[in-house]
Amino acid sequence: MVKQKKDNLIIKLILGVVIGLILGLTANSQVIGIVQTVKYMLGQVISFTVPLIILGFIAPAITKMKANASKMLGTMLALAYASSVGAALFAMVAGFILIPKLNINSTAGGLKELPEILFKLNIPPILSVMSALVLALFVGLAVVWTKSDGMEKLLDEFNNIMLSIVHKIIIPILPVFIASTFASLAYEGGITEQLPIFLKVIVIVLIGHFIWLALLYSIGGVVSKQNSFNLLKHYGPAYLTAVGTMSSAATLPVALSCAKKSKVLHDDITDFAIPLGATVHLCGSVLTEVFFVMTVSQVLYGTLPSVATMVSFILLLGIFAIGAPGVPGGTVMASLGIISSVLGFDDSGIALMLTIFALQDSFGTACNVTGDGALALILNGLFKKDLEKSEVVQ
Repeated sequence: MVKQKKDNLIIKLILGVVIGLILGLTANSQVIGIVQTVKYMLGQVISFTVPLIILGFIAPAITKMKANASKMLGTMLALAYASSVGAALFAMVAGFILIPKLNINSTAGGLKELPEILFKLNIPPILSVMSALVLALFVGLAVVWTKSDGMEKLLDEFNNIMLSIVHKIIIPILPVFIASTFASLAYEGGITEQLPIFLKVIVIVLIGHFIWLALLYSIGGVVSKQNSFNLLKHYGPAYLTAVGTMSSAATLPVALSCAKKSKVLHDDITDFAIPLGATVHLCGSVLTEVFFVMTVSQVLYGTLPSVATMVSFILLLGIFAIGAPGVPGGTVMASLGIISSVLGFDDSGIALMLTIFALQDSFGTACNVTGDGALALILNGLFKKDLEKSEVVQ
């Protein structure tokens, strides 16, 4: 019965998207006002739990790794940076080849204004996502260093509590949250008004996402000596959830559930790499941003940035991506400073960049989330023997 419910999640997510689009295209402002309110309140609940999920999964996972913890953290950060920079360089090459051949006209602006939220129930998170991540890393490492058995057991109990919250609260409300998100997008015209730009550019970006994911999972399969498809095939619900939420952080509960269905990952690797990846690994968003800044440069300024400028931008963007929040538009918002300073974009360029990026943000997020599984697979290959030795010693 439980397995059947989990398998039905992907159907519920698709229904959420379809119902949301129909509602947004047909409903009046009063109905959309109610939808906006539901979306806001559910978003508050999800945002509140995300830092707790990060703390509840990463800290216990580190304590189980013992001597491997520090080494694995450094490896994961290096992999996340390498993946983001590699994806960005791939997008840069594609941009220099393809963008001059496209006839892209800017049609930004003119979206219908969404009605005001009827009632706001503010549920501020106890910690920010980055604060929760740093706290989880510090607490987990400190427990390992001090060999605090009591604290390790407490963290294990907290992990069980958060698992229960994920399965009994967060996953059931996600389809409703996704439906309300797509209803809002459809009502304001964000899906239809920018259709010319959307259709031309998003196809290229989507193909780029799939190529990069194929490369990452191929590397993961080689390093781990496992069939990477045995992990990838479980990621459908996580991909669709990311499309609907536009947030790696909000998708984290489903991503964990998907990764745990696969037998190719060690449980400790899953609990460590998936939550950490949701915060530091944004390959899809970075790939998209690079292609789009080049597109906007061509549209507004009539020329593409130089290769040297783009490489400088990409190396900095990889760092900003690690620190960017896993929320809608987090990558581009975190990097606005280097978009203006390195690429020389003015206010119009930044506004157009934000508009186009918002139109596809869901697909970039889906690539980020799915890519986390590939990095976990690589970690699995690098550290599984060490973890198994630790278990034998215990």
